[in-house]
Parts: sequence; C-alpha cells; structure tokens
Amino acid sequence: MTKFDVFAHVLPENLFDQLKKVDDNLITKNPYLKNNGLTNIKERTADLNPDVRQIISNVNLNPEDYLDAEKSSELCRSANDELVNLVHDNKDFYAAVAMIPMNSISNAIEIIKDQISTKKDLVGIQLFTRALNKPLTSKEFEPIFEILNKLNIPIWLHPVFDETRHDNNITFSWEYELTQTMYDLVKKGYFQKYPNLKIIVHHAGAMIPFFSQRIKYTMSDAEYNDFKKFYVDTALLGNTKALELAVEFFGIEHVLFGTDAPFGIAPYGATNEIISAIDNMNISDKQKDLIYSNNFLNILNGKDGND
Repeated sequence: MTKFDVFAHVLPENLFDQLKKVDDNLITKNPYLKNNGLTNIKERTADLNPDVRQIISNVNLNPEDYLDAEKSSELCRSANDELVNLVHDNKDFYAAVAMIPMNSISNAIEIIKDQISTKKDLVGIQLFTRALNKPLTSKEFEPIFEILNKLNIPIWLHPVFDETRHDNNITFSWEYELTQTMYDLVKKGYFQKYPNLKIIVHHAGAMIPFFSQRIKYTMSDAEYNDFKKFYVDTALLGNTKALELAVEFFGIEHVLFGTDAPFGIAPYGATNEIISAIDNMNISDKQKDLIYSNNFLNILNGKDGND
C-alpha cells in the first residue's frame, strides 16, 4: 500500500539562488538550509521506504521576507513551477504544495486562481503561522481564506517563529505558534464563515490534543467542535501514545501520515520511526490505511497528482 507523506520539504534551486543574491547571510540566518536533503534529492530518497511517496512543500524560506510585492510574486510563481518539475522528475514525489506571496494579496489570489487551481500536481498551498511577522489571522490576509474556501483548496499550516519574542527555540516555540494560530482561527470563526476550509496542521496539532479538556471547559461548545475540524499530520518523530491522543481528539479521518523529512532525525528524517509508531498504534489495519493513504486522497476530492 502506498503511504503518502503529506509534509516533506524541499528547497527549489532557483528560489534558493535568487534569495542568496538578495541576502549574503541567508544560510547563516537560517542554518536549517544546510540540510543536504533539501536539494540533493538522489541521496535523500536512496534509502526511502519504497512504499512512501512524498507530497513536497518548500522549506520555510519566504520571498515576501526579502523582496517587494512584484518580485516576490514572480518568484513564488517560478518556485511553484520548480516544485511541479521536481514531482515530474522524481518517482518518490507524488505532488507538491504551492507558495503564495503574502505581501501582495491580489497577486496571491491570482496565483491561486490561475496556477494552483489549474495544475494537477499542485494540491494545496502552504501557509505559515505568521506572515510578515503578523498573525495569519490578520484582517489583510482573510481574502486568502475566502478564495481557498470557494475553490476548495486545502491549506498546509507550518509554524514559524514570532520574531517579537526573544526566547524562541526549535523544541517548543513552533508548537506554541501552531497552537495559538489554531486558537485564533477558531476564535475568529473561520470554520463558520468558510465551511469548506481544510487545514492540515503540522506536528499532530501541537498542544491541542493534550489540552483538549481545557478547550472543552474554557471555550464554547461550538469552538470546541471547530478545533476538531482541523486535520493533522503525524510528524512527532515517533511517539505512538501521542499519535493515539491525536486520533482520540481529531478523529481517525483527520490524521494523515506526515514526517517533516528531511528534518528531525539525521540524515534524512524520521520516516521509518514514524511508520513504526503508526504501526504500533492500538487501531485497526483499516484505520491505519486511513492515516497512510485514504484520508489524504479524500481531502483531494479527486484532484491528485496522477489525474
């Protein structure tokens, strides 16, 4: 059975080259870019489980942080084409998740309409918990959610640091940012306003499963139920019990296989560890099939990389 890894990262070469021209200290500022697996696809996939096919998304390196509206829009378009080419050129890649320029909402909407909605290999867009160091739920970004709801295009939600904070760390800060953004989306009623939204949250929904009873007794019933509308991946570097907790809260149909490759465990990620953790879950084989494959295919609603 094919296992679809919904959260696997790459770094398109032209995107990387263009941003290095803008910032000589790009790698120093972002040391995760040194990970060879982002660009050396042959090595990265050499020992990949043959049943796994990855849905690739750009590592968190965003043109709007370096370029003006027009240039960042152009670079997002070309990077999306690069992602599509990577899918075509590598059998281990099944589909890609697109980029949009958050410093030009009008251009972002045009990219969604005429690039993402028309290219079969682009199955959604990646958004980050903050854009231009503003919360994703800032009013200026809401038209993005409106058009994605209208076109039924899913969102991949990835964390970034809040640069107003001085105590950021890779172990816990991203989990807080994911949790806070989920809270903000629920509090602003986005699932009520935009009922077709499908949001896949990295790292198994972060803090939400563990604190589900706090949500239940400190928020309204409607808000509690809206939290259950998120989809989450399995990128916890293993941890069977935590994955079972995620299933208990979000439901088996809202948990998708995802690894965060090539990050997590050297050299190229925790794919095998996460597969082992899923296989050890106290759920049926049919439920495991949902996590590994069917939930992702159902989200696509027929728009998949093989159509």
